[in-house]
Amino acid sequence: MGLYKKFVNQTRKPEGVLGKLMVNGMNGGHAKLADWGMSYLPKLTPDDIVDLGCGGGRNAGELARRYPNAHVIGIDYSQVSVDKATTHNKKWIDEGRMIIKQGDVSCLRLPAGKIELATAFETVYFWPGLEKCFSEVYKVLKPGGTFLIVNESDGTDETSLKFQKIIDGMHCYTAYEIDAALKSAGFSDVQVNHHEDKPWISVVAKKGARV
Repeated sequence: MGLYKKFVNQTRKPEGVLGKLMVNGMNGGHAKLADWGMSYLPKLTPDDIVDLGCGGGRNAGELARRYPNAHVIGIDYSQVSVDKATTHNKKWIDEGRMIIKQGDVSCLRLPAGKIELATAFETVYFWPGLEKCFSEVYKVLKPGGTFLIVNESDGTDETSLKFQKIIDGMHCYTAYEIDAALKSAGFSDVQVNHHEDKPWISVVAKKGARV
């Protein structure tokens, strides 16, 4: 495997020196995308938030800033990402408003029905089965809770499909595929938003409230 392919494969699960280089670029590289995606969130006052696949931790920190009364959990299955996110968010962690931990979205070890907002930025491409993982997110959300997915790719753009061919385990899902998997997992009121001139998508799904 050539050096370039080895480097871009760090997108999936950053490890070692190349992984540290990849994570160091994530926070700045994805900031505009993440902020655009968050602009579609409804008005919320969450007490508990989880950022799944938190990478370098920038978005977990932004969520803590936007929701000053919330406690944020950042989860990533890469220890390199956990270490970077912990350093990046030292202020919030020291204040007791955030924890960063290693975990697997296909088996979330979180209390059921406690989270009001779950987020996933540039990460569902690598999740091991959308419906299974979305079901895990559904389980930990409170009734009425919100799940935000933000992707740079809408599953049809040429650039991302090229990366899909060289990054192991990557799948660029279409908005239709994400919508269908969310609904199969139990989510309702799925709203898909497309950027006006980029292949970015922001998907907001709700867990139905108990009747």
